[in-house]
Amino acid sequence: MLRHTFCHIPGVGRTTESRLWTHGFTTWDSVVAHAHLPLSPSASLRVRRHVKRSLAELDGGNSRFFYDSLPPEEQWRLFAEFRHSAAYLDIETTGVSGMDRITTIALYDGRDIRCYVRGRNLDEFKSDIRSYGLLVTYNGKCFDVPFIQRALGIRIDVAHIDLRYVLRSLGYSGGLKGCEKQIGIDRGDLEGLDGYFAVILWNDFIRNRNERALETLLAYNVEDVVNLEALMIHAYNRKLGATPFGLSGRYPLPTSPQIPFKPDAATINRLRRAFW
Repeated sequence: MLRHTFCHIPGVGRTTESRLWTHGFTTWDSVVAHAHLPLSPSASLRVRRHVKRSLAELDGGNSRFFYDSLPPEEQWRLFAEFRHSAAYLDIETTGVSGMDRITTIALYDGRDIRCYVRGRNLDEFKSDIRSYGLLVTYNGKCFDVPFIQRALGIRIDVAHIDLRYVLRSLGYSGGLKGCEKQIGIDRGDLEGLDGYFAVILWNDFIRNRNERALETLLAYNVEDVVNLEALMIHAYNRKLGATPFGLSGRYPLPTSPQIPFKPDAATINRLRRAFW
């Protein structure tokens, strides 16, 4: 979809973009190849210059250029061109205040799962996150990324699609778990667990040295990021379907990977009895 996009160009809104599409200028290459655009001479010159720069920036893999240029409601258009460098990100914490700490972080890039645990390998996240050109989160702009930056003392300065807003624009609500249910994602043994229970699991691990509680927490955290990929593709396909290009470029929903952690039913049941 990004190569069909013109609304990242200064002075070009959705109306002008639609006019270009209607007149057959549906890709950046079509603008470069034709001498006359259905715009004023000054606007035509500006569009041509920006399209040429866009081709160069895309060739260089500069997702941030497009992220900064696109209207926030159109940043979903980044996904197809930068899917190969995308990381689905989610964190768990001891709470939501400025005094709370990160307990675990999960990253998934559509191939490999990476997990980071406080007191073990959390610092490795700082270098690993630099490998990616696009982040996909749910509510990460308000919570995960600011929390990470504050807690780890780093700056995460890459393009970022926050599915909370993309899914809301498509009529989905109820938080991450609610959105999952609406598109048919089943969490199996993790059904019913939430962020509050993730805190309980961490506390059980710390206080009782219960490795099964940590494994359950990691299974929960990884389930979040794996499901983000399915939600991203579902949202992208829905958004694409509302454009003239909806019959091409759609993605099949991904096959879930083998998650290397298993929730422990005995731990879950014991903690539910104690705290719920």
